[in-house]
Amino acid sequence: MLAFLGFSSVAQILILSGEIPRKQLRLVQAWIELRRDELIADWELAVSGENPYKIDPL
Repeated sequence: MLAFLGFSSVAQILILSGEIPRKQLRLVQAWIELRRDELIADWELAVSGENPYKIDPL
């Protein structure tokens, strides 16, 4: 269960300060949804000390 929670948080947006316009936020959310598997795979690489792969934009 903890691994699943960790993985789900990798591909979520957390705005620490400031604002992002709603239109841009929706674009980022769409990109995350499309690239979720790649984001998780890159996170696993980074955590293990390896370089992540480039992820294509929208």
